[in-house]
Amino acid sequence: MTGEMDVNYLLHRQQVSLIRAQMSRSRRGRAAYEDLARGYTDQIDAYRQENVRMVNLAH
Repeated sequence: MTGEMDVNYLLHRQQVSLIRAQMSRSRRGRAAYEDLARGYTDQIDAYRQENVRMVNLAH
């Protein structure tokens, strides 16, 4: 993940994107919001993997 980012922000944006995808009236809009949600998911996963790596290094 680039720079310091609050994981809570990423989780919030992911959820907002999923809600907007669900509420979207068009396929294009739904697909765009789902893509955004996937991007946030990727960032969250990267954050979690880095966190696990740091914990493992500490032990």
